[in-house]
Amino acid sequence: MKLLVTGGAGYVGSVVTRLLLDAGHSVVVVDDLSRNDAAQVPAEAEFVQARVHDIADVLTPDFDAVLHFAGLIAAGESMAHPEWHWDNNLVASLKLLDAMRAARVPRIIFSSTAATYGDPSELPLTEEAVTKPVNTYGATKLAVDMAITSEAHAHDVAAVSLRYFNVAGALIHSRGMIGERHDPETHLIPIALEVALGKREKLQLFGDDYPTSDGTCVRDYIHVADLAQAHLLALDVLVPGQHRIYNLGNGTGFSNRQVVDAVREVTGHPIPVEIAPRRSGDPAALYASSEKARTELGWVPAKPDLRDIVADAWRFAQK
Repeated sequence: MKLLVTGGAGYVGSVVTRLLLDAGHSVVVVDDLSRNDAAQVPAEAEFVQARVHDIADVLTPDFDAVLHFAGLIAAGESMAHPEWHWDNNLVASLKLLDAMRAARVPRIIFSSTAATYGDPSELPLTEEAVTKPVNTYGATKLAVDMAITSEAHAHDVAAVSLRYFNVAGALIHSRGMIGERHDPETHLIPIALEVALGKREKLQLFGDDYPTSDGTCVRDYIHVADLAQAHLLALDVLVPGQHRIYNLGNGTGFSNRQVVDAVREVTGHPIPVEIAPRRSGDPAALYASSEKARTELGWVPAKPDLRDIVADAWRFAQK
């Protein structure tokens, strides 16, 4: 298949691109490099530097499907600068759907998020849970999900949205490692590893008064290679006129303090911690039921253990 990958210079997009190439697909990566690094794009992929807003200049009828990763991801930033997220996440995605319709490209896999659910009343989260985002980031992603549903029904598009929980780790591959290289970095595990590398003096944990076992936020962590594999499986379940949604998570929640303990164990560094005030828009706990993905996609995480996830991230960080 000939596939277009938006945001393919990013963390998840580049790992998925690597696995798509390994599976024999032809891949064109589009990324504006505003927050990503072209060095992450596998050499065998064709690379086009462009915004998704201008995707109509790239998308032609010979593409079989689009895998859409491009967008902003920082929940805190989305509350301070909502206009950035509405433009880069929703407006750009609507431009993409327009371009797909014009070029008659019939399939899309969308990088959605657990943030669409907001602060859940029941855990683990299933795909039937109420969607009530508590930050702008989650709201923009939910809006795109809704737009894709409409597009699928009206124009016979085959669509899958994969709702990620916390993605971490690195792809350890014969052609090199691919891991998190966000600028600025906002994710807990790579920030903690920066402390272990001496790039930061200490780690800030935002809030220790949540209604959880140790007062810190609880999140579901999934290895990036396991997450990427789900995208390849999703290509086989795309059905015209249907928009299927799957949660992708470990099914187990880990508190921020548990994550720090895992980083300490893997790196041997004490990781000094400072407690900071809660951030706006952070739910107390989020973790998934991925039973639907297991049943319908045949997806089974190969590396569900938090220490394995941290260990691979540590190998990449040291490199």
